[in-house]
Amino acid sequence: MRRVVYSLTALMGLSSLLFSCKDDQKPNYQFFPNMYESVAYETYSESDAFNSPNGLKRKEGQLPAEGTIKRGFEVYDLPNTPEGYEASKSLQSPLDSLSSNMEKGKELYNIYCLSCHGDKGDGKGKLVQREKFLGVPSYKDRAITVGTVFHVETYGLNAMGSHANQLSKKERWQVAEYVMKLKSEL
Repeated sequence: MRRVVYSLTALMGLSSLLFSCKDDQKPNYQFFPNMYESVAYETYSESDAFNSPNGLKRKEGQLPAEGTIKRGFEVYDLPNTPEGYEASKSLQSPLDSLSSNMEKGKELYNIYCLSCHGDKGDGKGKLVQREKFLGVPSYKDRAITVGTVFHVETYGLNAMGSHANQLSKKERWQVAEYVMKLKSEL
């Protein structure tokens, strides 16, 4: 009989320990509460990451150092002016015979240029045929060089936008060489 009493007393003590701390009105302690109730950040909102201890807003930590360029960026010295376009006429492709790849130039031309300039460079691409863009010239009618094509790819001209963000410097030279090949075939 004693054994039963001790067992019941131990069971009641254990159950009181387990259930006495449970309170539905107050949640228990949460480990890593930010995982359950995350901090909501607004897109493009100001950040307190670079605030100084005295409360002043400092943006110097978010700006690149003056005079620096991003890694992998290659500087193109000619300005986006009519004078820069004229100066680009004397530019020659810096690609050697191993880097000059007509197949790659054709592939990139088909991706970025074909829809307006057409597969032969005659200015009769799909967008021109559907009258989305008008006045796209034929390469045959233009006094272009490999340097001016590269310049226009870099900065854009008239309705044509810049392709400097989509194509690397080497790829722009490859497309320019392919455009000159198309011009010679017209």
